[in-house]
Amino acid sequence: MDIIEKVYNALLSIEKKEASGATAARVGELLDIDRSNASRYLNRLWIDKRVDKLEGRPVLFRVPKESGQTPECCIASDNSLDGIIGAFGSLNTSIQQAKAAILYPPRGLHTLLLGETGVGKSMFAELMYNFAVESSMLQPKAPFVRFNCADYADNPQLIMAQVFGVKKGAYTGADRDREGLLKVAHKGILFLDEIHRLPPQGQEILFTFIDKGSFRTLGETEGHISSSVQIIAATTEDPQSHLLKTFSRRIPMIITLPSLKDRGLQERYKLMELFIREESRRVSQSIYVNRDSLISFLLYDCPGNIGQLRSDIQLSCAKAFLHYKSKIEDNIIITQSDLPRNVKKGLFSLQEHRKETNDILKGKGDLLRFFYKEESDIVFEIENNSEDFYDIIEKKLESFMSTGIDSNEVNQMLDTEIERHFQNCVVNFSEGKSKTEIARAVEPEIIDVSKEIVEFAAGRLKKEYDEGLHIALALHLQNCIQRIRNGGRIYHPKLNQVRINHPDEFLTAMETAKMIDNKFKVETPLDEIGYLAMILASNSNKYDREEEKRVGVLIIMHGNSTASSMAQATNSLAGFEHAKGLDMPLSLSTNTVYELAKEQVLKMDNERGVLLLVDMGSLVNFGDMIYEETGIMVKTIDMVSTSMAVEACIKAAAGRDLPEVYHFCMEVRKHGEYVTRQNKAVQKNIIISACFTGEGVAERLKGIIEENTAGMEDMEVVCMNTLDKQEFLNLVDYYRIKHKILAIVGTVDLNIAGIPFISAVEILGGSGAEQISAIIREEETYTRIKKSLREHLDKVNGESIVDDVRNAIAGIEAEMGKHLNTEARTGIVLHTCFMLDKIKGGEKFTEFGGLDIFIKQYGSEMANAKRVVAALENKYSVKISENELAYLCSMVISN
Repeated sequence: MDIIEKVYNALLSIEKKEASGATAARVGELLDIDRSNASRYLNRLWIDKRVDKLEGRPVLFRVPKESGQTPECCIASDNSLDGIIGAFGSLNTSIQQAKAAILYPPRGLHTLLLGETGVGKSMFAELMYNFAVESSMLQPKAPFVRFNCADYADNPQLIMAQVFGVKKGAYTGADRDREGLLKVAHKGILFLDEIHRLPPQGQEILFTFIDKGSFRTLGETEGHISSSVQIIAATTEDPQSHLLKTFSRRIPMIITLPSLKDRGLQERYKLMELFIREESRRVSQSIYVNRDSLISFLLYDCPGNIGQLRSDIQLSCAKAFLHYKSKIEDNIIITQSDLPRNVKKGLFSLQEHRKETNDILKGKGDLLRFFYKEESDIVFEIENNSEDFYDIIEKKLESFMSTGIDSNEVNQMLDTEIERHFQNCVVNFSEGKSKTEIARAVEPEIIDVSKEIVEFAAGRLKKEYDEGLHIALALHLQNCIQRIRNGGRIYHPKLNQVRINHPDEFLTAMETAKMIDNKFKVETPLDEIGYLAMILASNSNKYDREEEKRVGVLIIMHGNSTASSMAQATNSLAGFEHAKGLDMPLSLSTNTVYELAKEQVLKMDNERGVLLLVDMGSLVNFGDMIYEETGIMVKTIDMVSTSMAVEACIKAAAGRDLPEVYHFCMEVRKHGEYVTRQNKAVQKNIIISACFTGEGVAERLKGIIEENTAGMEDMEVVCMNTLDKQEFLNLVDYYRIKHKILAIVGTVDLNIAGIPFISAVEILGGSGAEQISAIIREEETYTRIKKSLREHLDKVNGESIVDDVRNAIAGIEAEMGKHLNTEARTGIVLHTCFMLDKIKGGEKFTEFGGLDIFIKQYGSEMANAKRVVAALENKYSVKISENELAYLCSMVISN
């Protein structure tokens, strides 16, 4: 018997003599425990509504005079048994038997409850007690005493002592007389759970009590104790095999409770509702559950029955609660990622139960809300004898937060383990640049030494380096040597990390430093050796996207060739092969496709994880399930589009880790693709000048760019270092939100989608300056367009709409695989701005001639464009008709 039940039974015992109630001190004295502990357990009983709390000095506790509580899984009814879920369904026979057992004169029939673990035998016994009180078969304050024989299964003597009582000196440790539960339960009900754990001697004493109504305490040799008690016993085992026949024959009423799988989906759903609402009561706010998660709970194999269902729902609520408290979600929302692995597999059974689930969830929408105050006639209490897990989560969160750790990092620490590796920059210079172009910026001696260093390192480290690596090294050394000669300080913030992560490259860099020192009569500092080691570690085997470790992208979609076709289009648009497609013909079972997906993930993973892009249905569960089976980090995004897949591949190729690629794609889907996410107008036009240190080469490039952009308003060149790739990418994202990034120039191409890259060699050679000028001219054109549209557009903001439309047109280009020239793109942007203004003003647009034929010919393009412009429709509260969309598509296609 756990301590909570001991406290409850002690209170019952005291109330027989002291009707007004008992103090915590009195209960503590009876149980020989500290008063503060007794108070804590009594308050837990009060929270669970099993006892009343009478305020005053001292505080008194007592068992309610009327049994007003209804156990879990019940709804309000005329009596407790009729209120249980399934009372007129799967439990109808069991309830009729229970009523007969309670009402049979003079004081009911002893009963044995049979059923698997978790079917609710304890709850059913309590309902029988409540029914007895409601039917006046028992007095309102009659005791209901529960005892689990399994608690003392290893000590039969203690079980006997608990049930029948013990006389002082009966055995070692019996230092005083103690009442048995048979005595405590006088004029009430004694519930003995796991009765098969009661030893044969105990069963013999019990059937003697059933026959004669009296028994002897353990150690007593003379007198007998009389007690009027109805016994309800329960077991998960076959009574013929685990109980004495002399005992089982004396139990006239045997009730079998059905397992959860035998109770039907309708009853199961009602149980789920109750359990989720109970969690809502505990956190005092609404809990949202998406449709697929509800289906998973409805259909998964639940061998632990109601008990396991409740536990799995609690666990899912706890994970959703964690995301809410970590401020990742604005509400407590249970999604597939929050479900235990065994629950997720429930969605695999949807096909065979589709009609039943559709009937149950008909009209309920894709996101259901559960709130305890809106349950109207549903009332239930759930016992909880352990510390509240929501409190545990909050304590852990508060502990981490107090150390200053970012909330996103806290969530990763609590939910999954994500390894973050130091990201090395990869040099991607074009081959074939002439020596004269480099010589304009770098001394010939430095170029020669750079080549020698690369050749030496290739031999020492047994690596093949990109032929362009010596160019980046030469540009770096040009500034480094000048800085050393001028007495400037060189500082490497991650020197020790580089030394540990790249020991071979670090030792090789120390040797190359001697080459530099001897050639240029300088002394290379240790920090600079760290930079040299990074350069040597950054490029091996000719920078090749296919060979670099990166996040995998796997597209899975229903249909015979849908996924493979999208993967092919994605790779074509991205410009390199990366995405893989896995088709899911309708003839294949979900389990078969899951195994194929798992096998593909195992092939694709190279320690960076895999992003699954899926269309719908049970596929959304695959990611979490594969992770749990293989340990490979997998994230899943549904409602995939070609443009999203392209962006995912580009982010992966740029070296972003899995959480970043995932969150980027989620943000794109959440906020609407291709429409700018900025809340205010762009403040400045930015060009980023980048090199390993953010000084030297970057500063020289900045000077050249500023000469070419003199006179341009709101223009700024920002120098940044690429030493820490992750930090660099984060800063780029920051500037993207605040400003308009026109281009990135430098020694390293990090392949950032949507931002042109111009190499340092092109800038120094002159061709890069012309590229920048062309970009600036285009921006100046749009700046003039914005100013002009202020006066010509009546219903929308002329400035902000231009940026939104530009991004939308870029999205349509990506979806169609087209590349518009500047003039054509500008014209289409202007057309679309005026079109949105007219729609907003209620004007009708010209009909598109041959619309039906055009849709038949370009149905796919129309569908993709429709999805892209949906973000414009949402932001500007308009509806773009098929005629208007056809004009837009036609202009893109024809240009």
